Amino acid sequence: MEVRELKTIEEMLPHLAVLQELYPKLDEASYRNMLEQMLPNHYAQVGIFIEDKCVAISGYWLGTKLWCGPYLELDNVIVCEEARGTGAGKLIQHYLEEKAQQLHCSIMVLDAYSNNFKAHRFYYNQGYAPRGFHFIKILDEGGLT
Repeated sequence: MEVRELKTIEEMLPHLAVLQELYPKLDEASYRNMLEQMLPNHYAQVGIFIEDKCVAISGYWLGTKLWCGPYLELDNVIVCEEARGTGAGKLIQHYLEEKAQQLHCSIMVLDAYSNNFKAHRFYYNQGYAPRGFHFIKILDEGGLT
């Protein structure tokens, strides 16, 4: 397995099918539009490749907050069905943890759907723990993918 940083729209678009495993309605035009808005705001992706095929992907954000200083946030960690159990998720986690340490981040954060118990178990095993609640207020149901 090989880890690759994806930093441009041209590098990210070919791997839309991986994201569609979680977001089947996500189309290329919408994805491109979102990436155009996200990339200038410290967003990038990491892909896991087996023989040049992307089998896992995670977006990540770099930011700074008053309560913690610099942080790295994992966003949409997706491992293709056929690659689950291969260590691809752990490889993404390890790679991004090293990146966060190199960038002097105080913490790594992520959101996992409250009903995604497999993800909860995985993240607990990786050293994550819930520290609070992430509250949302939906303003436009149609805008959700």
